[in-house]
Amino acid sequence: MPAKLSVNLNAIAMLRNRRDLPWPSVTGLGRIALAAGAHGLTVHPRPDERHIRFSDLAPLRALIDDEFPKAEFNIEGYPSEDFLQLVEKHQPEQVTLVPDDPSQATSDHGWDFRAELERLKPIVARLKKGGMRVSLFADADPAQVEAAKATGTDRIELYTGPYGGCYDDSEKAAKLLEMLGKTADAAIGAGLGVNAGHDLTVANMPALARRIPKLAEVSIGHGLTADALEFGMAATVRRFLSACGW
Repeated sequence: MPAKLSVNLNAIAMLRNRRDLPWPSVTGLGRIALAAGAHGLTVHPRPDERHIRFSDLAPLRALIDDEFPKAEFNIEGYPSEDFLQLVEKHQPEQVTLVPDDPSQATSDHGWDFRAELERLKPIVARLKKGGMRVSLFADADPAQVEAAKATGTDRIELYTGPYGGCYDDSEKAAKLLEMLGKTADAAIGAGLGVNAGHDLTVANMPALARRIPKLAEVSIGHGLTADALEFGMAATVRRFLSACGW
């Protein structure tokens, strides 16, 4: 089965937040994305609410529950106590934990699983006890997979930013793609599911899907939102679904 597509709504929320107005509607565009075939929605609520606001979470949870019950809600963030309580309140199907400082512009690296193992284990256990699937942000490094597995996580999410950044250097992109593939191979061999996200596009997604045929899910926001300005949200979702192999 091809990788499922989760539409990241952060860029839409950031555009909305430029004005004290309710448009573009995060929930409204989430509805269009799901109606066009997206398998889920992703948000990353940061403490300063510079894009997704805490008040967005309940309407998005209700949208999925009431209109698209087969879709999934994925909330990602740094595992502070406030964040953990936030996801426990809104009960996403998946929680993706990232290691970045909450003040960063965007996530730009995966966990050092060996260094953070003892810290992550009780957090992962807490979330899983609450009925949520856990995914941990991971660099393209097969050597980290064993420690990632030891945290108890269900999945890793491969950080594909360096791969996406090679849009004008096919040779470098091929090397990074192979490293992502080797990390995925190791993770799948260890019994972990594999997600991927960051700077994925209609152009670079097919090669990733071919190299990692058991890829479970991709979370795509910036490139998808950029394309939506040109093609519209529904048509853009269909383009990305095709790029994933649907």
